[in-house]
Order: sequence, then C-alpha cells, then structure tokens
Amino acid sequence: MKVPHKALVALADGEHFVVLRNDGQILDPKLTKVAEPDVEATNFSAGVRHQDHVGQRIGATDLSELAHGAAVAEWLNAKAIAGDFDDLVIIADPKTLGEMRRHYHVELKNRLVAEIDKTLTGEPLERIEKALADA
Repeated sequence: MKVPHKALVALADGEHFVVLRNDGQILDPKLTKVAEPDVEATNFSAGVRHQDHVGQRIGATDLSELAHGAAVAEWLNAKAIAGDFDDLVIIADPKTLGEMRRHYHVELKNRLVAEIDKTLTGEPLERIEKALADA
C-alpha cells in the first residue's frame, strides 16, 4: 500500500487509540508515535443499530467499545476540519471500523487514503509497518 510521507495512521479498537505518522517513504513506511489521545466515549447509542440478530439476543455487542469508535471518529473529524493533516490511514478491528465509518465527516473522507480492518493495537511498530507495506 502507498502511504504518503507524513500521513497520519490512526490505530484504533474498542478501547485504545493511537496516532502514528509515516516518516518513511511512500512504499516503505517508518512510523513514529505522535499521540495517544484520550477520547471520551459519550455516544452510547452509536452501536445499537450495529448489532446483528445473534448479538442482540445474547448481548454480545459491547456498546462501550462502539461508543469509543464513534469518539475516535469524532476526534479525527475535528482534526480534519481544522486542517491538521492531509492524508490519513485508519487501521481498526472490523466492528470498530464499521462504527467509525458511520461518523465520518466529508472532510475526513476527503483526506482518507485507506482503511485496514485488522486489530493491530498493541503490536510493535515494525509489525504495523509491515501490515501497511503488504496491504
């Protein structure tokens, strides 16, 4: 995958959120940790429609995790609207990514280079760089 130089890489799951920056070349990403924003999950109704039939019956969908995904999207929206970055790659587990997509602002969509639906939070930077290069 082509990851533009200085592009931000948002790494999220239902509990964690890390912002990285590509200081390497477009085909050879070298990531640097920029921030670990503390987002407040306030939109607990976010995931209600996200539940599948089985999840609704057995209560398997964690609304706190989905609310965290919505909060991450809101944080990224604010940064995109403020013009704080030009290019963005989002890496998130499939459920979080699905919830985040529901909250993308048009400015965020315009800056979005790619999305990867994998859980890579907690992985070393080298593994994340390899996942980007291989995507």
